Amino acid sequence: MLIGQPDIEFYFVTDPAKAYSAASELRPTVILQDLVMPGSDGFDVIRQYRADASLRAVPIIVLSAKEDPKMKAHGFAVGANDYLVKLPDPVELLARIRYHSAAYISRLERDEAFRFLRESQQKLADANLELQKLAALDSLTGIGNRRAFDDTLQNEWQRGQRTKTPLSMLLCDVDHFKLYNDEYGHQAGDLCLKKVAAVLTEQLKRPADLVARYGGEEFAVVLPETGLSGALKLADACREKLAALAIEHSGANIGVVTMSVGVASLVPAPEFSAEDLINRADKALYAAKAAGRNCVQQG
Repeated sequence: MLIGQPDIEFYFVTDPAKAYSAASELRPTVILQDLVMPGSDGFDVIRQYRADASLRAVPIIVLSAKEDPKMKAHGFAVGANDYLVKLPDPVELLARIRYHSAAYISRLERDEAFRFLRESQQKLADANLELQKLAALDSLTGIGNRRAFDDTLQNEWQRGQRTKTPLSMLLCDVDHFKLYNDEYGHQAGDLCLKKVAAVLTEQLKRPADLVARYGGEEFAVVLPETGLSGALKLADACREKLAALAIEHSGANIGVVTMSVGVASLVPAPEFSAEDLINRADKALYAAKAAGRNCVQQG
């Protein structure tokens, strides 16, 4: 009935012991399986197919000499998709084979399309995540930019309100940076800012802490769950570390690049806002500059 059909590649085995290995090798789109075979139980062979991930979804049409409802039910229970009584009408047999084969191929194509879609979605999600990371980085120094600072400060302010823990902030300004640029050029100025960013980053020990470029030669450091004393200690360590690099600056008070730091700390509460913390740090920074620069002041 099947040999000679131009749209059907037909393979068969007469030894039931070879059925599973043949199916594994050929990867058919339909399996036509007799239930009664010499020395073997057709149900057991079906179970073998269904235990193999590569054959689990392949449609199985079982053939039986009996129109037995119980045998039909058992066949479907172990994994058959269709049931025909021998010998079937050739037209019906071909129609069922073509139907099941087309449905299986459509399923494979659908699964492949879904797999491709999932991969594309994952690639898009990864790309978006990378873009978000890049959008939050300062292109010159590689640390957080103003957007990253604003987002982090708001998030930590809200978290501090829930946990009733202090939130501290440092505002750092490179002393006489305009004079440095005028004297040594913008390339040297860019390198100087990169070194300042590296100094600040090096002093941070916790993943939640953030250093960001606030604007121009100003940098901001956000310190969740950190009180004023801890923030002052960190600020002085950053200031000392930068001075110790001894980056030549003829226009500075001590002949090397230094920075002034303003420190503020608040326990976030409804009567305050994140802007209050920024304003306090900004006033402290202004006080540090007024005090002669290269120092730390608290607000």
